[in-house]
Amino acid sequence: MAGILAWFWNERFWLPHNVTWADLQSTEEAAFPQAEDLYLAFPPGLLHLHDPAALRKADSQCFDFPDALDKPYNRHLKGDIQSLSRFIAKPCALGLKVQANGPQKAQPNAILEKVFTAITKHPDEKRLDGLSKQLDWDVRSIQRWFRQRRNQEKPSTLTKFCESMWRFTFYLYIFTYGVRFLKKTPWLWNTRQCWNGYPYQPLMPDLHYYYIVELSFYWSLMFSQFIDIKRKDFGIMFTHHIVTVTLITFSYVTNLTRVGTLTLCLHDAADVVLEAAKMANYCKCQKLSDLLFLTFAIVFIVSRLGIYPLWILNTTLFELYEALGNFPALWVFNVLLVILQILHCFWSYLIIKAAYKAISKGKAGKWNPLHVAKDDRSDIESSSDEEETVPRSKTPHSAVTTNGTSGANGTNGYLTGSTSSEEH
Repeated sequence: MAGILAWFWNERFWLPHNVTWADLQSTEEAAFPQAEDLYLAFPPGLLHLHDPAALRKADSQCFDFPDALDKPYNRHLKGDIQSLSRFIAKPCALGLKVQANGPQKAQPNAILEKVFTAITKHPDEKRLDGLSKQLDWDVRSIQRWFRQRRNQEKPSTLTKFCESMWRFTFYLYIFTYGVRFLKKTPWLWNTRQCWNGYPYQPLMPDLHYYYIVELSFYWSLMFSQFIDIKRKDFGIMFTHHIVTVTLITFSYVTNLTRVGTLTLCLHDAADVVLEAAKMANYCKCQKLSDLLFLTFAIVFIVSRLGIYPLWILNTTLFELYEALGNFPALWVFNVLLVILQILHCFWSYLIIKAAYKAISKGKAGKWNPLHVAKDDRSDIESSSDEEETVPRSKTPHSAVTTNGTSGANGTNGYLTGSTSSEEH
């Protein structure tokens, strides 16, 4: 094990020539980033989870961090998240008449529920035929029950509003904090200062706090993807979170934190506006939502396709090489930054394509591609037989009860008036 660790932490990979890990050990005179500091981000990352059920589930997964979780900061953080949801976000949502009820629930059926929870949420044709014979229902009614049951697990508009308010609050706070911190630093105005004195740049307490909070939040986004309703863009978002967490971790360990703070603050700017647009959409303030999304699109494209390559990539690809020469960790760092830029291009393409398509068809209010006009998790499956309110027995006027269920105890009609969409 010691040999593996020695190989992984090889100084010739991580550090410039003639620099060792011993040179970057914290002393009374100066503190430097230490890899073990990053463990501090895990407990807050679990507690950052916005959904109360997810928060309870995360608590049960925190047994590996008992000492950290017992710290007052983390206890207060958990209380702050719950308080924001219960005493601020929810009353605001209800005051703005955000819809509180979720999708219509499927009527109880022990046999179908057992199949749904223990076997599959998407029964194939063979299983549908078997259930049809067992329950004496037609296949269409069973399909409808499964659609309703799947939608039952999706969050209500109220839940999504509270989630967006929590994220909006976080992004606004951390973006404001980042701007206030960076405006006092020389590298905001001259990116060459990011490399002045590298790697012997002392770690400032404000910078350490900024990094740990950002990393904990992105860990929470990673965790929530696995305990939340799976979205259609799960793969691309998971890739983004992996790259972001790796970049934050990598830049902290190698003390590339100055350029890291610039990158973090730049990315937070657009997210503030996006979450505000979502909240406006959930409140059915369509004009405000459109205006905010237009603002988001402009900020996103300018910051990710303009400022990011000209400011961040320029200094890491060229100015850094001029100042320090080359060592392997820099190649990895720049590859990750370029992958992030590829994701920026992909999302910008979606935004521009959706906007052009909607404007050309005169539907300016329906051009929000990133979960604004239509949050992927709120996609509601619908069927063409919405008018039916009870499952049809294969035998006309049948009153036969099968395994405790009957035709009258089946499913209600499937959300009349909901839009047809593909389930993810």
